[in-house]
Amino acid sequence: MPSTARPRFSARIGLAEPVDEGPYDGVPRHLVAPLQEWVQGELESIPYKGDDFDEVERTICLRLRLDPTHGYDQALINATDADLLDVVDALLAYRVERRITAPTHLSRLDSILNEGGSAYRISDSLDGLEERVTPAVRNAIRQTVADAGATAATGSAADHLSAAWQNAYGRQPDPVRAYSEAIKAVESAAHSVIQPRNSKATLGTMLGELRTARHKFGTALAAAPGKDPVLPVEEIMRALWEGQTSRHGAQTATVPETLDAARAATHIAATLVQLFVSGAVTRSP
Repeated sequence: MPSTARPRFSARIGLAEPVDEGPYDGVPRHLVAPLQEWVQGELESIPYKGDDFDEVERTICLRLRLDPTHGYDQALINATDADLLDVVDALLAYRVERRITAPTHLSRLDSILNEGGSAYRISDSLDGLEERVTPAVRNAIRQTVADAGATAATGSAADHLSAAWQNAYGRQPDPVRAYSEAIKAVESAAHSVIQPRNSKATLGTMLGELRTARHKFGTALAAAPGKDPVLPVEEIMRALWEGQTSRHGAQTATVPETLDAARAATHIAATLVQLFVSGAVTRSP
């Protein structure tokens, strides 16, 4: 998270009103010069390994469709607003793509974003920017991915959950894919518990199995006498399944998932994956 800003002295003694300390969307005025300086330093630091001098700058400009009339390097260094964020994001991706490490430069960028109250951070994979979220939430997702990756019975749940996270919080989010990956994560994690013998199982068929064979399932959740302990899990799964608006086409226009819906789906999926990975949902023989 951005560092906790100390209230300005003028505000502390009542000479001025407190100001908004962020997190800031886009590139506020106070972050333009620091980020442009970082871009310049990054371009100067990337080893060319035999490529011509403009190779990096030209590649990034082409990828971002930036006008190089005044020079490739100037198009990148002088970028502003969303273009500047795109340049930073593209340079991070370029480094990972070329397997170039630069801990000092990454640390400097992290400090700029953090101290400047940016709404963005360097992604865990170091290949771009993503929106900041509460560390506790991010760490919980990360732990769930690790747990799923260490459990063979959950298939590709870890990969799908990671993809959902990247597409929900990355610099260029894709809500439709994020939601789809969230569902795939749950399907992978729940398959061996709910429908292990159905090679074509989906979240929809699993919900049908829970409904028609309820007596076979149990959870670690405590329930009051006469209450159904499996119902909360089923309802969360159903909310995720029925909330995917772009799953099928029809005579009416297909409605793509919103970014908020995709992010909610990602967090719901993480909860469900953890329930299945931990063994909190069981099936009797």
